[in-house]
Amino acid sequence: MSEDRRNPRGRVAAHHASGTGLTRIPYPIGVRTVPVAARELLTPRMLRLTLAGPGLDGFHTYQADDHVKIVFPDPDGTHRIPVPNDRLMLDWPKPMPPTRKYTVRRYDAAARELDLDIVLHEGGVAAAWAATVAVGDEVTIAGPPGAKAFSHDYGHYVFAVDATALPAAARWLEESPSGVSAHLVIETDDPVEHGYPLAERAGVEVVWLVREGGRSALAETVQGLKLPDVPAFLFAAGESGDIKPLRSWSEGRLDALFTGYWKRGVAGLED
Repeated sequence: MSEDRRNPRGRVAAHHASGTGLTRIPYPIGVRTVPVAARELLTPRMLRLTLAGPGLDGFHTYQADDHVKIVFPDPDGTHRIPVPNDRLMLDWPKPMPPTRKYTVRRYDAAARELDLDIVLHEGGVAAAWAATVAVGDEVTIAGPPGAKAFSHDYGHYVFAVDATALPAAARWLEESPSGVSAHLVIETDDPVEHGYPLAERAGVEVVWLVREGGRSALAETVQGLKLPDVPAFLFAAGESGDIKPLRSWSEGRLDALFTGYWKRGVAGLED
């Protein structure tokens, strides 16, 4: 397994270029403590944190939905962080320290910069931390562990996401080949989130939705799309119950990747 983890870049690129379906490609998993270089409110409910510094040297990320875990201190302030082992993985303290997953929105190796976009909401260890973390504060991140890579040569793509998966869809828009054809259906809790910056691309239709009364229209809207008659791929990510109806709908219709980023009433969901 460690040899598979050593050089993931070429394997991911090859699958993007000519692979079919999904393939899991592991990365060397690192743990890094890096200072916050900038804070930016992209919308009233989405905060971008830029981490920067030499601690990011050697960071691996090649897929738009790659994620890291932020490792938070215990309630008493003790910071227990994982330790890399000789299998290019991590040994985690027990019991597990508080962590939350965040998508790698952007990584610039030359500038040694990493962007994480964080949804702001009431309650929870991550939300409380994000509201107060300051430029200069150090952040411990673990990962990414690897890619669930899907190819970039489908005839059409459908992204069914909520605000938590919006950074992954936005990164894919920026990194996907020119001439891509896609629908992005994005559901949020508040119209203010519709100001999140997305690259403008010909051939890409963006549909914004707002949950009304806590009811999701995401799956219903995707099922009503008029899709071109070409091989297509579905990326469905967000609240696990909201995307669940798309599993049976997509079978036999288009290849798909499903990721439950969170679940109502469950803290720190592990999909």
